[in-house]
Amino acid sequence: MKIFVKNMVCNRCISAVEKIFNEAGVMIHSVSLGEVVTETDVPAEKMLAIEKKFRETGFERIMDSTHQLVDKIKNKIIIKISELDIDENFLLSEFLSSEIHKDYSSLSKTFSQNENITLEQFFILHKIEKVKELLLYNEFTLTEIAGKLGYKSVQHLSSQFRNITGFTPTEFKKLKDHQRKTLDSL
Repeated sequence: MKIFVKNMVCNRCISAVEKIFNEAGVMIHSVSLGEVVTETDVPAEKMLAIEKKFRETGFERIMDSTHQLVDKIKNKIIIKISELDIDENFLLSEFLSSEIHKDYSSLSKTFSQNENITLEQFFILHKIEKVKELLLYNEFTLTEIAGKLGYKSVQHLSSQFRNITGFTPTEFKKLKDHQRKTLDSL
């Protein structure tokens, strides 16, 4: 049985969802961002208990296909950004079309209608959050970060960063409150 879960954005989320199913005594075949596959159908009373635990921990079961598609799109984008391997010639439209096997214009329209933000804006916001994270870790130079996230130059990254945050990357690093957002709040 496939169960779609909203707000799964990281490996800790996967662990939390696995724990919820284990505590409910439901055997799982696999868990990935946004999706749980169980070994067998889940009885209604156990599913109600699981959904209650979901709500308590910030997750939500997705029942309709439109919301499942939107969540799948979000997860594909989040995973791609977390890999830190975006080529400067990367095209979001080609990536999503090939990953989800649907026409980009329909994906874009569905996403925008349900999220009140375009796919491109969502992608940029997530890249900027990743830039914030990498700046705080101080593992990579700004040039390296720009290369890993597909920016054609440091100036492009800095310009986009300033447009979104109001700060240059250097100013951001000096802040005491770094104003990072959780991925599920974007």
